Amino acid sequence: MPTSHFHPLVRTWFERRFGEPTPAQAEGWPAIASGRHTLIAAPTGSGKTLAAFLTSLDVLVRQALEPSAEDPAQPRGLPDAIQVVYVSPLKALANDIKRNLLDPLAEITALAEEWGTPLPEIRVAVRTGDTSAKERAAHAKHPPHVLITTPESLFILLTSERGRHALASVHTLILDELHAVAPNKRGSHLALSVERLCRLADGPVTRIGLSATQKPIETVARFLTGVSPSRAAGEGRAAGEGEAGEGYPDCAIVDIGHKRAMDLAVVLPEGFELGPIATHEQWAQTLDQLTALVTEHHTTLVFVNTRRLVERVAHLLSERIGEENVAAHHGSLSMEVR
Repeated sequence: MPTSHFHPLVRTWFERRFGEPTPAQAEGWPAIASGRHTLIAAPTGSGKTLAAFLTSLDVLVRQALEPSAEDPAQPRGLPDAIQVVYVSPLKALANDIKRNLLDPLAEITALAEEWGTPLPEIRVAVRTGDTSAKERAAHAKHPPHVLITTPESLFILLTSERGRHALASVHTLILDELHAVAPNKRGSHLALSVERLCRLADGPVTRIGLSATQKPIETVARFLTGVSPSRAAGEGRAAGEGEAGEGYPDCAIVDIGHKRAMDLAVVLPEGFELGPIATHEQWAQTLDQLTALVTEHHTTLVFVNTRRLVERVAHLLSERIGEENVAAHHGSLSMEVR
């Protein structure tokens, strides 16, 4: 069974919660557990975030429950040190992290209580540009065991002596949404931060990359492991086939990608000629068409060009389908609302 190598607490929680692993999890867990750098390429909803996190949680649970040297009847708990760093290009992390990390951790802790083996605290913290000075000070005093951050905040941590000291204990680095950063300058900046982190760490750092389907997938694997295409070509091996060695880190590629069926259409207001400014009649018809689409689907995302238009469309739609069913989102909203 793919879950057989997990601690009984973690295995029982997963089987109660999900039953069977997804293909991304079934193929990703053995590679990650073996200590190999691992790239998991799969569509949204394939469970790849939990594929990356669950092995790390298993390691933390096992450490936390090890008997104390002073009192073997008691668990020793975890040292105050960051062990896992998760980096996402998106600052709006709260919902994803709650679903993929905090909720599982709370449920595993509750299961441990049920079994009569209380689980010592495993701390998780988010560090982004929205993190207050008070929260940052608390993280410095009591470091989280899992740090959730962005490429820019990771860079800032690496520029301070205190931040570098805190990151020296990291053994697992999870890079999410690699496809969104690999082709651009933000990805180059992140790659430098990753190399700095891995050089200052006290021991080897296992890199886990999460990505949507990419072609060629080997290019994303080289980005994850820090191997340039020219160096890889000189070694004469594909990224998924190379053995660990000088200049060529071993990387397992778990490619569960597939093309989703798409229903794509261009829909215009009927009976009107398009011009630089929409008339009130065109606006009304467009909003009626949007309302019809919203009522036909569980969730609908509507993208517009400006923040002002976000507020206008949200207001006009709320008049049609109810204010409780519409939410506006843009960069000028407060941190709490975002």
